[in-house]
Amino acid sequence: MKQLSGLDATFLYMETPTTYGHVNGLSIYQRPYPEFDAYQTVYERFGSLVGHIEPFRRRVVDVPFGLDHPYWIDDPHFDLDYHVREIGLAPPGAADQLAEQVARIIGRPMDRRHPLWEVYVIEGLGDGRWALLSKTHHATIDGAAGVLMMQMFNQTEPDAPWPYEPVEWHGDSVPTDNELLMRTATHLAMNPVKAARLQLRLVRNFAEVAGLTSVSTVAARSRQLLASAVGRSEQADAVDKQLERISLPPIQAPPTPWNRSIGPHRRFAMRGTSLANIKRLKDATGGTVNDIVMAVCAGALRSYLLSHDALPDAPLQAMVPVSVRTGEEADPWTNRVSSIFAELPTDCDDPLERVKRCRNAMADAKLQLDLMPADALAEATDYTSPVVATAAVRLVARLSDRVNLPANVVISNVPGPRQPLYFAGAKLDHYIPVSTISNGMGLNITVHSYEDQLDFGLVADRDLVPDLWDLVDLHIDEVKVLFEASGAEWAVPQPPPAQRRGSPSARTGTG
Repeated sequence: MKQLSGLDATFLYMETPTTYGHVNGLSIYQRPYPEFDAYQTVYERFGSLVGHIEPFRRRVVDVPFGLDHPYWIDDPHFDLDYHVREIGLAPPGAADQLAEQVARIIGRPMDRRHPLWEVYVIEGLGDGRWALLSKTHHATIDGAAGVLMMQMFNQTEPDAPWPYEPVEWHGDSVPTDNELLMRTATHLAMNPVKAARLQLRLVRNFAEVAGLTSVSTVAARSRQLLASAVGRSEQADAVDKQLERISLPPIQAPPTPWNRSIGPHRRFAMRGTSLANIKRLKDATGGTVNDIVMAVCAGALRSYLLSHDALPDAPLQAMVPVSVRTGEEADPWTNRVSSIFAELPTDCDDPLERVKRCRNAMADAKLQLDLMPADALAEATDYTSPVVATAAVRLVARLSDRVNLPANVVISNVPGPRQPLYFAGAKLDHYIPVSTISNGMGLNITVHSYEDQLDFGLVADRDLVPDLWDLVDLHIDEVKVLFEASGAEWAVPQPPPAQRRGSPSARTGTG
């Protein structure tokens, strides 16, 4: 039995009847031979992984009255049939049919009486390929851990032997309420001491960012700044300049159509572009791949809001998840993620200026992690009462139609493997991220790279963004806009979009 960290538990507390804490991924595979049985192969291989991958066999046990963070136990009643499922698309098996099934699956909460994962083998794709949708709770993994898990599922050679033999394991007995309350009493008795040490560490870190050499210097500098209110010293000015570099998020972001309370239903749309083309734009503009991704999102959102006569005068604000993994974590199956807030220059009509502003915004936003280190923030969640955390989530849900949050949209760029991957000889063609939304932020844009492909996965509230396919198309259009503005040469031709229903030759894919 192992207790969830405060950060992991936060993704359980965030759930409401309309907000879900699971994240998802859609893999599209070639069929290695006509008789390939995708479901049976997935069933057998995932069954053999249960003993090797801890999240596959552990389920949540809540502490009575929400007095402390929950615990993981190995499920004593594990049922593989519950977790591995199969569905089929009706003809013609077009891209929007696949996306509609994905939207319905992710629009259902996960049952906490079971380990928090499900996989769906999806047959009937119009071109003969098959898809695998994975659905895993964020309390179990973050994006980087998801990439690690994907690499365990797949192999780098089509004929490589499967390396995982079934491992015998035994479920835990479910702890009684009395046992959980005894653990809670001990844990809570230790919290005041731990919290005090954390606060001291945060003060020290702030002092370092401000250029102060010791905690005692903080008090001295405060007195100095007060004493020099009229005639400021050079040292005080230097401290202020250092702090001014840190761009804190605004209290409220400007309103958009999707910044409202969300319902239970979702939309999902997907498109892809060449990573080589994105790199050409990076070289032409002097930015990074992530700068280009942010600028593409900013341009697409600007065009979308203009077409709906809903573009705010002020720039939108993006919440950007950031992995803080070091590679030395003893437990890979936990969250090591933080977030920064970056300005999206949707108020700017110049594509190249948008790239420049995105580059500056991301550089400034990263200084937020220097001011408040991610490990300290994660540790702080360990001392937060589950009752308080849950009450805060419910308060946000009630206020989301009255008060704007500090961010309009979540934008995440997750780097994936560059070499081709195979599942039982079936080549992986695309991995499309399918993330989550919450009250007040009914749109999520997640990008994942694999081989020389960059796939956009957009998730939105079904009612707040009814034309999500138009929005994902605008992202690909923005790539062309940047090429025309920068004069860069295309590395490869831009592929056409996947066929959607109504076309005589419907083809499932990402385009």
